[in-house]
Amino acid sequence: MIDPQLADLRKTYAQRTLSEADVLPDAVAQFRVWLDEALAAQVDEPTALTLSTVGATGQPSSRVVLLKGLPDNAGFLFYTNYDSRKGQELETHPLAAINFFWPGLERQVRVEGRIEKAPEALSTEYFQSRPRSSQVGAWASPQSQFIGSREELEAREAEVADRFHDQDPLPRPPHWGGYILRPQRIEFWQGRPSRLHDRIVYELAGGSWQRSRLAP
Repeated sequence: MIDPQLADLRKTYAQRTLSEADVLPDAVAQFRVWLDEALAAQVDEPTALTLSTVGATGQPSSRVVLLKGLPDNAGFLFYTNYDSRKGQELETHPLAAINFFWPGLERQVRVEGRIEKAPEALSTEYFQSRPRSSQVGAWASPQSQFIGSREELEAREAEVADRFHDQDPLPRPPHWGGYILRPQRIEFWQGRPSRLHDRIVYELAGGSWQRSRLAP
């Protein structure tokens, strides 16, 4: 049975167009153009991305993390707990997909590629630039593990704060750091009327990006 409250929700996308003549030869450079436009437009959470990984059974899982850099203009950098579910899945299957959605610009970007750990020095530099409360939280939270209560988590936070009370910044936990997704495929999606959206895809072949148009 159709649920009209949901089925009838729709929006016409008509702000912009996207053609092969509009985009740069390099896919990551083109992403940077779109990211800068999202930042300039002050869209909500412009660096938020959905990260999808695959577990040992083949079950995909997704969550939102934040983009923290484009190292060498050839990768997408984010940070997390290496012992978390996503960290364990990336250890087993170092492939991932990420998705940016900027509804205010009627745009999304889909990226697929291989995952590698960020250099330790880079992870340490970023960790120690974070607010102290975030540093404490990274030590205190056994991310993705079951805990008995909120009070247990807050007790762990207090214990960590006391343990490192005379250190500023805190040392980086060995279980926390960055990942870099090295893209093999990047798709740029621009909403258009009648659901005839513009889709330009880049695929890496022989060290260079090849561009094509996809049907919506």
